[in-house]
Amino acid sequence: MTDRTSAPRDGGCRCGQVRFRLSGPALITMACHCRGCQKMTASAFSLSTLVADEAFEIIAGEPVVGGAGSPDLRHFFCPKCMSWMFTRPDAIGPFVNVRSTLLDDPSGLEPFVETQTAEKLPWATTPARHSFDRFPGPDDFGPLMAEYAGRPG
Repeated sequence: MTDRTSAPRDGGCRCGQVRFRLSGPALITMACHCRGCQKMTASAFSLSTLVADEAFEIIAGEPVVGGAGSPDLRHFFCPKCMSWMFTRPDAIGPFVNVRSTLLDDPSGLEPFVETQTAEKLPWATTPARHSFDRFPGPDDFGPLMAEYAGRPG
């Protein structure tokens, strides 16, 4: 079992063609209940781990941009198996939002925050400490990341 401060953490898509490495700690972990995430994951929500841009590296393969993103929210996929691997949420800063379940060892990364709960399926629950009806604003992330960093574990 790995704790959230362990580095590096490697991961990859389902087929293994694209591999990545996280060389820094998780800044925050999240579950998103928006309809877009539900459709892109074919699940009740997506799970993600936010890391600093400089702590993220593609170590094999070449992901492609896809999904219904926007210029400031780019979703990256494996070109072979089409696994949704990570998102670059430029609106909140130089970060990479990695799909937690694609890490070789996703233990210790349960969601700290859940977003878009206004769209969540009624039976979907998470252990998140904070819930937002919509997405938190850019100014909300600093205090949330500070609280996440200061919690035991």
